[in-house]
Amino acid sequence: MTDDALRIVHIASGRQWRGGQRQVLLLARGLAGLGVEQLVITSRDSRLARELTGAGVAVRAVGWRSGHSLAALLAAWREGRGPRTVYHAHDGHAVTLAALAARLSGKPWVAHRRTAFRVRRPARWRRATRAIAISAPVAERLREAGVDPARIGLVPSAIDLEQARACPARDPRPELGLPPNAPLAVNVAAFTEEKDHDTLVRAAALAAERRPDLHWAIAGDGPLQPHVARSIRNLGLDSRIHLLGWVDEPMELIKAADLFVLSSRQEAVGTVLLDAMAASVPIVATNVGGIADTVGRGGLLVPPADPAALAEGVLQVLDQDELRERLRNEGGLAVAGRDASGMAEAVRAIYRSVVLKS
Repeated sequence: MTDDALRIVHIASGRQWRGGQRQVLLLARGLAGLGVEQLVITSRDSRLARELTGAGVAVRAVGWRSGHSLAALLAAWREGRGPRTVYHAHDGHAVTLAALAARLSGKPWVAHRRTAFRVRRPARWRRATRAIAISAPVAERLREAGVDPARIGLVPSAIDLEQARACPARDPRPELGLPPNAPLAVNVAAFTEEKDHDTLVRAAALAAERRPDLHWAIAGDGPLQPHVARSIRNLGLDSRIHLLGWVDEPMELIKAADLFVLSSRQEAVGTVLLDAMAASVPIVATNVGGIADTVGRGGLLVPPADPAALAEGVLQVLDQDELRERLRNEGGLAVAGRDASGMAEAVRAIYRSVVLKS
């Protein structure tokens, strides 16, 4: 059964494979399940293109070496046919291209905002027919940029719960030479300034004073990885903090953890926390951006940029059986309403409102 009211042309640069790109994949899969006709214009040879193709979603892969791809713009313009077409831009570069394609073809367009940073070039976002924010802090950034609040839709990021729960655990302890019962704290995040790995490393140093048996596994890549590695060596924590590099399936690692720790200074949602909750892994995270809304009572929240508070939170979860069990239970309840099918239905409702107005 198809949704004859809609034809969606997604534009997503897809040059990385992180939380935002995973959300594009989940949304496209969810919309396909609702019978929505769609096409995704993205970067050739990207993982996003491969994952979408594998999911049976139509893809127009183009050359996208710089931020604003002429090939992507031409593809978007050519696809802007028929009265039911809506463009959907999924990142900052895509917003520029969608705005131009919409102007050329006379079609409505939707801009999706997945970061809580201050909006650069706000005029582009103000021109969108509708804007989608993934959390209340992101919506506030859009309002600060002058986007009409009546045109902002709040649709939280989601997770494929069935897939997450079916994912097997992959215990890194044998590979790292650790005892099978060694307590393990896991962090999965890009090595960028807003993820604040410095606070995580300093918290690990403080926690080691009371729990020398605690080990930390950090998965991810990014420009600050060498800096973090130097900090670990300087603090003499090489045998306690293990940098795993890029991990294709973070859920496998998260499921082997005793707790999940996120030390961000800024975070729109923290979708990796949904993975931890789906895996029934207790969370210690900084109380920034949309994290409190994401975890509800399923996480122990501490102030950002405070290594002592983060270390104390980690030690509390390790030492208190009742607290760990409560966080597991509350996390499971909080994530139950964040399945990708619900996200797809909410976004489809926004598309329909756009078509009705155009």
